This record gives sequence, C-alpha cells and structure tokens, in this order.
Amino acid sequence: MLDAAFFRRWLTRVTAVVEREATALTELDSAIGDADHGSNMRRGFDAASAAVDSEPPDTPGGVLTAVGRQLISKVGGASGPLYGTALRRAGRALGGEPRVSAEQLRDALGAAVDGVRDLGGAAVGDKTMLDALVPAVEAYGAALERGADLAGALDAAAAAARDGAEATIGLRARKGRASYLGERSVGHQDPGATSTSLLVAALADTAREAS
Repeated sequence: MLDAAFFRRWLTRVTAVVEREATALTELDSAIGDADHGSNMRRGFDAASAAVDSEPPDTPGGVLTAVGRQLISKVGGASGPLYGTALRRAGRALGGEPRVSAEQLRDALGAAVDGVRDLGGAAVGDKTMLDALVPAVEAYGAALERGADLAGALDAAAAAARDGAEATIGLRARKGRASYLGERSVGHQDPGATSTSLLVAALADTAREAS
C-alpha cells in the first residue's frame, strides 16, 4: 500500500532529476520546439515541491492533485496543462484514500493517460509524451497481471517509458510546435516523452527504495 509519504518522496526525487536533466531537456526542445522545456519543468517542480512542503497533503491523491495544480499554474507552453491535467486526473482517481494499492495506482495512471488524450488530442505515434506514458502504463498493468510486486511492475513501466521515448527519434511529429517542422522533426527525440520517462523512472526508483 502506498501512502502520501511515498508520493512526497517521489516528488522530491522528481524535482532533483528534473533539476539535473533540465539542460538536456532544453537541448532536445531547441531542435524541435521552443527551447524551454527543461527550464519550464524545473520551475514547475520547484514550485510543486515548495507547495507540498509548505502544506503537505495527507493522501496520495492530494499530493498528485497539488503537484498538478502547481504545474498548470507555473509551467508555460503546452507542458504545464498536459502534465498538470495528467496528475490531477490521477489524483482524482485515487480519491481521498489515505493508502492506495498497486492496482489503484494502475487505474490512476490510466486516468492520467485519458487526461492527456482529452486535452491534447494526441495518440501514440504522434511524437508526444504519450509515446512514453502509454507503453509505461501498459507495461505496469501487464506486470501486475503476471504477479509482479509494485517495484517490479514499476521497473517494467520505467523500461517501457524509456524505450518509448527513444523510439520518438524516428517519428514525425503530428502535434504541437514540432509538427510545423514536418519531416525535419524526424531524427530528434521528443522532449515531452523524455521528461515523462524521467518521471516514471523516479516512481520506480522510489518504489525500489521502499521495498
């Protein structure tokens, strides 16, 4: 069972990872976007960490909702609304339970995918964050079905997210600013899929640390 403290530890880890990888994310974005993805994500997660530290939510859903709210408020471009919606949908799916199961987390991750699809209108193959998020959620669910524990299922999710992000190199962008480049978007890894893989990896690392 996962409590609010677990998700606060995840947030601490994500904030550190985004800080470390901000320059790399911005370099990816400079090739096919506005060259601000790393700085935007860093600003958003810094704000989210400060907000959660100031008034720590006492439920998993509360933590994710608070993070999503800050990302929508602080992150510019499309990333803030997309990430914020994903996390708020996940938080809403978890409800007010003080502790949630691995299966409830699977459902919350599915709700996050639905939120991103509803807001951005993208699909797998469009060279967006969904190219990492959808495979991660599918791999997580499949691992649970095979009897994996939380850490094992999240390891599978992290590997699928990483592979999905790397696979965007060969895709032509069909959504967002990168889509304006047409064929020139091929050959570049999508920054949103890359940052998504970092968030999923942080979740797996948090679970492994707790196991």
